[in-house]
Amino acid sequence: MSNRAVLEVIALDAEDAIAAQAGGADRLELVTDMAADGLTPSRETYARIRAAVDLPLRVMLRLTDGFAAGDLDALVRVAQDMRSEGADEFVLGFLDADGHVDLPAVERLTAELAGCRWTFHRAIDHAADRDAVRKQLTDLPGLDTFLTAGAATGVDEGLPVLRAEAARRGEPGYEPQLLVGGGLRLDHVPALRAAGIDAFHIGGAARPHGWTAPVAPAAVRAWRHALDADRG
Repeated sequence: MSNRAVLEVIALDAEDAIAAQAGGADRLELVTDMAADGLTPSRETYARIRAAVDLPLRVMLRLTDGFAAGDLDALVRVAQDMRSEGADEFVLGFLDADGHVDLPAVERLTAELAGCRWTFHRAIDHAADRDAVRKQLTDLPGLDTFLTAGAATGVDEGLPVLRAEAARRGEPGYEPQLLVGGGLRLDHVPALRAAGIDAFHIGGAARPHGWTAPVAPAAVRAWRHALDADRG
């Protein structure tokens, strides 16, 4: 099963987490406030989810909407709090006003995450130069994943970019796993798997009744079956 694709599901609370695990998720991304595209959940929410499931949990480090780091001291405190609660995987990504990676902010925050694995999220889809982002981050310890749709507007438009980046896996800056998410649909799966992509991220797709309703195990299961049926 070494070629089993990773399925990561967004969870807002323990109910979501239990449903996602029941449906076959491999990992959860923990956020709050999807109206702001996902911010850091409370320490208490993390603790409840950690107690409810045994899946790997990646915690969003983001305090405001958009891709600016904002109050970096506050972000550092949040990271320290989450680590003291036991969190050991994270999600982050910051750009400056010109759309370049905010390397000082990323470096300062990841210095607090020594020994942790982390995802650079869809900030890459809003960057002025995707390749430059990858090259600038390539030596940062712990970075093992880029969450991307290939385009700011989503996977429909980003498919050619995703295929091209998947083909560069192993080159400097392209070693981290490509985790595809953002407007992702089941009908995208065959083309993405054929391109060698082996990690998928869903949020709304796991919630057929919208963000005000919990994750549906059956929806997650449909993705699990699709990924297992199409092993590239």
